[in-house]
Amino acid sequence: MALSPEEFHQHALSAADDERRLPLARMTAWEISPFEQQGLRVTPLRPPVLPEGARHGEDPADCGPCRGRDKGIWFNDRWRLARVAGVGVPLVLMLYPLDHHDLADLPDELAAELGLLTTRIARHVQALPHISRAHVYRVGDGAAHLHIWFFARPEGQAQFFGSWLPVWDDLLPEYPADVAEADAAIVADALVASHGGRRSPAS
Repeated sequence: MALSPEEFHQHALSAADDERRLPLARMTAWEISPFEQQGLRVTPLRPPVLPEGARHGEDPADCGPCRGRDKGIWFNDRWRLARVAGVGVPLVLMLYPLDHHDLADLPDELAAELGLLTTRIARHVQALPHISRAHVYRVGDGAAHLHIWFFARPEGQAQFFGSWLPVWDDLLPEYPADVAEADAAIVADALVASHGGRRSPAS
C-alpha cells in the first residue's frame, strides 16, 4: 500500500534541510538543463493539502474541451487534434476525445485508437523538415478531460533533449505562428491519409 499523504510528506522531509528545501535534482546538472546550478534553489516543501482541489472540467457542463469540440485541425467521430498557439518550440499539438473522458475511464475502443493516433501523429510530426523528435506527454492534474500533448523538438538543439523540453518551450520566444500553422496543416493532412477523418468538424 502506498504511503499516506502525511507519511509521504514526512518521508520527503527526511531529505530536506532546515528550511524544508530538498537538494537540487540531478536533472539540474544535466547539460540539457536550462538553469545553472549556482544560485538555483528548491522551493520549500509544503505540507499536503486534502482534499485536493477540483480539476478544471470535473463537471462536463463546465469543461472547456467539451465546449471546444469544433475547434481543431483534424477530426473524426471520436477525436480532435488542435494546435496550441503561443509556444516556443516549432509545434505543439493537443489530442482530445470528443466525449468527456479521462485516461482511466477511456472505453477500450477509444484506448485502442489512442495508441494508433499517438503513433501516427508522432510519425507525422517527426516527418516535418527540421524536426528531430515528437515528445508525447499526458499529465492530467489540471484538467479532467483527457488531453495528450505532442511537442516537436527542433533539429540540432541538443539542449532540448528529454524531459526539459516543456521548460525550454516556456522560456523561448514565440515561434512564428504562420510557420507552425503550415506545419500543423501538413500533419493534419497526413493524418487524414493515414487514419481517416477530416480537416473540419462534422456538419
